[in-house]
Amino acid sequence: MIEVAERLYGPYRWGRYDQLILPASFPFGGMENPRLAFITPTVIVGDKSLVSLIAHELAHSWSGNLVTNATWRDEWLNEGFTTYVEGRIVEAVYGKELADMEAVIAQRELREALPGVPGPQQRLRVASLAGLDPDETPSEIAYTKGRWFLATLEQRFGRAALDAFLRRWFERHAFQSVTTEDLVAALRADLLARRPGALPEAELAAWLDGGGVPASAVPATSARLAAVDAARARWLSGRADLAALGAARWSTQERAYFLGGLPETLARPQLAALDAALALTGTPNGELAERWYPLAIRSDYAEARPAIAAFLERVGRRKHILPIYRALAATPQGRELARQIFERARPGYHPITTASVEALLAAPPGP
Repeated sequence: MIEVAERLYGPYRWGRYDQLILPASFPFGGMENPRLAFITPTVIVGDKSLVSLIAHELAHSWSGNLVTNATWRDEWLNEGFTTYVEGRIVEAVYGKELADMEAVIAQRELREALPGVPGPQQRLRVASLAGLDPDETPSEIAYTKGRWFLATLEQRFGRAALDAFLRRWFERHAFQSVTTEDLVAALRADLLARRPGALPEAELAAWLDGGGVPASAVPATSARLAAVDAARARWLSGRADLAALGAARWSTQERAYFLGGLPETLARPQLAALDAALALTGTPNGELAERWYPLAIRSDYAEARPAIAAFLERVGRRKHILPIYRALAATPQGRELARQIFERARPGYHPITTASVEALLAAPPGP
């Protein structure tokens, strides 16, 4: 991964690169400290299927550590750039298929999240963060919309031209803090000047200052995930069982995508069949747990309850556990169970996770 990143974007400037695997209470996937990245143990699931997180934290050695956003209004300059570089590293090391699947999943989750994001927070260039904790802003915007914008530049100007631009960006702004205005100036002096009209000013403004995703955005595609869509439709209609669909051979990404596209609830026989085919209850894979357990809760699949409690008491990564707590908190009985689990789990949580769960359980139930 380091060799790929250096080939694309210039030398690693920090001398040494180490990773520290933290306890399961660590509230994040990773933290990009220069020279020593902090990594969640939830990334280790036995099959190297979650290596993109490692690529992401490494990519921060260029975008985020070497060139840093000047204010949290410009967080996408860290996270959007890093998520784009992550995808390029994953593609080079593990293949285009994996990179494409992860881009499709992220874009779907971005579109699903948008209705719940206030309009001003849907912008890459956030107008104001007054009264907001930057850590509580929706990550899908900075990470996925930011990556999608850079993918758009790649489509319009060509991969080689964008790579050369990014390499110059990292070299010229090394060890500096930057703003979106700095990036716009660099784009106008470089890529936009070389091919006027390839990205009209109105479209640039739509990406940076508009809500949602511009209508001109070209979505990522994946043949394997398209096949999962077809398999899901066949299974839900009763035309094929999961064994016939080859579900046991699916990767983490295919399983997560399958789960993410299911209805809000399923009948118990469907849940039991899905659980048996994919060994979901008790899974060590947090990407599957965060999708399976909320579905099991909404569907009143009692068989999963002990494993849900065990997972919440063992893992403190917010990405994985907050969707589960949110599903529990949707009903009075579930909310009471969530409080009981939280009281047992609280001593092992990081204070950031504790505050997030407390706020979730204190909020009134949603509609």
